[in-house]
Amino acid sequence: MKRRIFILSITCLFFGLSACESKTNWAGTYSGIIPCADCPGIETQITLNTDNTYQISRIYQDRDEDIFQNSGTFQWNADKSIITLGNINAAQFPTMYKLDKGSLVQLDLSGKEITGNLAQHYVLTKVQ
Repeated sequence: MKRRIFILSITCLFFGLSACESKTNWAGTYSGIIPCADCPGIETQITLNTDNTYQISRIYQDRDEDIFQNSGTFQWNADKSIITLGNINAAQFPTMYKLDKGSLVQLDLSGKEITGNLAQHYVLTKVQ
């Protein structure tokens, strides 16, 4: 009986620590090249911090003058699966990203997932 309680306690502790870790493993830097209508691509890097601040850098390939950097805070949606970056003109740049298995998926200006042939190119991968 004591052995069962011990094993149950260890199991609960393990799952409890795993749950705590999963709530913070989204923090880090995500990078990728997003499609661009009139250039080869947009090198995008987003760093998310555990204090809900972010830094973003967008470099338009083949355009030396088109480098955009911003920082601020981000908000979570109710189920903590989508973030919205603050301090960005939402009519000009996407501000919403979905967290999905170690990556950030850029959403369209309405907050919906991008579909079609280029959908897989709107994914930023977490940098290790």
